Parts: sequence; C-alpha cells; structure tokens
Amino acid sequence: MPATELDFLHRRRSVPSKQLGEPAPDADAVARMLQAAVRVPDHGKLVPFRFIRIQGQARHALGERLVERVRSRDPDAPAATLEKERMRFAHAPLIITVVARLDEHAKVPVQEQLLSAGSVCFALLQAAQALGYGAQWLTAWMAYDPAVEQLLGLQPGERIVGFIHIGTPRQQVTAPERERPDALALLSDWQPDA
Repeated sequence: MPATELDFLHRRRSVPSKQLGEPAPDADAVARMLQAAVRVPDHGKLVPFRFIRIQGQARHALGERLVERVRSRDPDAPAATLEKERMRFAHAPLIITVVARLDEHAKVPVQEQLLSAGSVCFALLQAAQALGYGAQWLTAWMAYDPAVEQLLGLQPGERIVGFIHIGTPRQQVTAPERERPDALALLSDWQPDA
C-alpha cells in the first residue's frame, strides 16, 4: 500500500516509560522538539504553558522525594509501593514536565488555556517520535499533589498537565498497539430544526 500523508499520525503510539532507555535526546534534539511542541493553538497568544526538564540524577532524587511524600501521607505504605514511587522517573532518561500557566483574569477562558497546554503534550509526543525517540505522556497522583507542585517550583495558577517521558525504545521490545475507536462512529451531524 502506498504511503499516505497521514501515515505518520496513524503510526503514532506511546512507548511505555519502562521500555525507554539511553540515549536521551541531546540538547539540539530537545530544542527542536520543544520548538515543534509550542506550535499549538493559543487563543490570545497567552503562552499558557512552560516546561521543566528532569534528567540525570534529578530523576532519582525526585523518586526519593516521592517516597518521602508517600510516607508522609501513609506511614504504613508497603515496600512495593515505595519502590514503585522510587523508580517512577528512573526509566526514561528524559522527562519534560509540561506545566499549564492559567490566568483566571485573561479574556481567554481557563479551559482554552488548559487545552492549549494539553495540546503541547501531544505535540511533544509527536515531535519525539518524528526524531526517532519513544515517548509516553503520564500524570498519576503526583501531577495533582500540592507538595509535589511546590517541590517542582510551580507558582499560583500553575498545574502539571503531563510528564512526558522520552528516550530510545529498547531493541527487544515493540511499542504496544491498542484498539482504537472507530472515528466515524463518534461523528454526528447537526442540523437546524426545520
């Protein structure tokens, strides 16, 4: 079958963070991915997003801080839970945290600002794949935890919309495909009342 204009989008899939390893994108590749990711709809040109890079030993330090946070919330947390948190950011060599910067007083509704930041997450996934890397968009409890927000330096009005884990897919694994919905079954037509 001949290639079509949409083949790249049809092949897009997340690579689980546990299947990502070195090498990470270099500084030039990261800059290129971020430049592509910011080309999203942005009503009012508010730029309602920013990035936090987590790489190297910072990934392991964040894992230890997550363990501390879990222990503060649940002193009886099982060892398996603590180990899961310790390793949460240890697999992919690069994590780009996408932060929504929401301005309640802007003329643009907050929902549109949040959608713009979410679009950045998806564009970043596409950019990583276009450069030959694997990526996965994750959140989990820490994306909504005030102590983690403070730890990462979020300001009032900011929210984490995604941790984008990026790395090189390991040779022995293939990114899993999942069943996709029938897009046409989700389509309806609106007609005005007669």
